Amino acid sequence: MAWFLLVAAALLEVVWATALHHSAGFTRPWPTALGLVTAATSFALLTFALRHLPLGTAYAVWVGLGAVGVAAVGVLALGESASPARLACLALVVAGVVGLKVL
Repeated sequence: MAWFLLVAAALLEVVWATALHHSAGFTRPWPTALGLVTAATSFALLTFALRHLPLGTAYAVWVGLGAVGVAAVGVLALGESASPARLACLALVVAGVVGLKVL
C-alpha cells in the first residue's frame, strides 16, 4: 500500500507542477488552486508512504517519477525538446528509481 501511495503522490507532483506552469505566476486562479491543492495532497500521500518506506528511497522515487513525468508533459504537451541526450538522461532517472525499488 505504501508504494501505491508513493506512486500516487508522484503522479500528483506532475499535476501540480503542470498546473503551476499554467498559473502564470499565480495570476490565474483555477490553475493556481489546482496546483496548491494537488501539491498539498501529494505531500500528504508522501507523508503516509513514509510511515512504511525508508526516507531516502521514498523521496528519491517521489522526486524521480515526478521529474520524469513533468519532463514528459513538457515534451508531449508543451513542445519542449525531445533530444536523444535529454531522453537518455530521463532514462537514467527511471533506471535509478527502478534500482531503488528493486535493490
